[in-house]
Amino acid sequence: MQAVIEYLKGWQPHPFVDHFTVALILLGIVTDLIASLFSARLWMRYMALTLMIVGAIGAAGSNVTGGWEAHRVWGWVSGAGKTVLRNHAWWGNILPWVFGALAIWRLGLQFIGFIAVSRPIYLLAAIIAGALIVYQGHLGSVMVYDYGIGTALLTGSQAPSPSPVASPAVPAPETTTTPGVASSLVPSPIPSIAPTSTPTSILPTPTPSVPAVPSTPAPSPTPSIGTGLPINPPPAESPSPAGGDARNL
Repeated sequence: MQAVIEYLKGWQPHPFVDHFTVALILLGIVTDLIASLFSARLWMRYMALTLMIVGAIGAAGSNVTGGWEAHRVWGWVSGAGKTVLRNHAWWGNILPWVFGALAIWRLGLQFIGFIAVSRPIYLLAAIIAGALIVYQGHLGSVMVYDYGIGTALLTGSQAPSPSPVASPAVPAPETTTTPGVASSLVPSPIPSIAPTSTPTSILPTPTPSVPAVPSTPAPSPTPSIGTGLPINPPPAESPSPAGGDARNL
């Protein structure tokens, strides 16, 4: 049984149980008021009786589920929000008994003749009880929308302070360099190099490299016929004396 209860607590059923309770009770009161105007239509009175009985059972369920939520959030709430929570919880403990008594009274009105004469008093008491359950619902909306009670907003912003006993500090792991292992395997911090702006005027002007031409001696001009250069004629033979042949000498 405890496992079932814990499972239901995980669903946080209080909001929808409470909303159904308020709707059933208010609808039962309105139906009973309309049935007073149309006394010949008995089905409306039976409908009002059924709604009031189911609403009283729902009020008991709202009280139980509201207690689960109150125990869950009570330690997180402080200040004015806790006052609103206390008032909401107080009415949540009183109203289930009120609607239980109204359901029994409504049964007497329907099935016991001498109690039927108290119908006007019953309707007045039911209207007052309906106004009280609406007020309790208003307190619940103030808790949620104004103070964040029961929401993650409250538990995230007002978390309990941690224990004053500090846990022992865990030393940071040391980075060692193993001989024989490449230094690239050891993580090292990368220095951040800030960009520097160097004036353009002081930067050296790059000189284009010109390929060296090997120095070769210029070839001497070779005389050739038809080039216009003078040609040294071969030495002429000296004439023989007296115009004769040299072989006659």
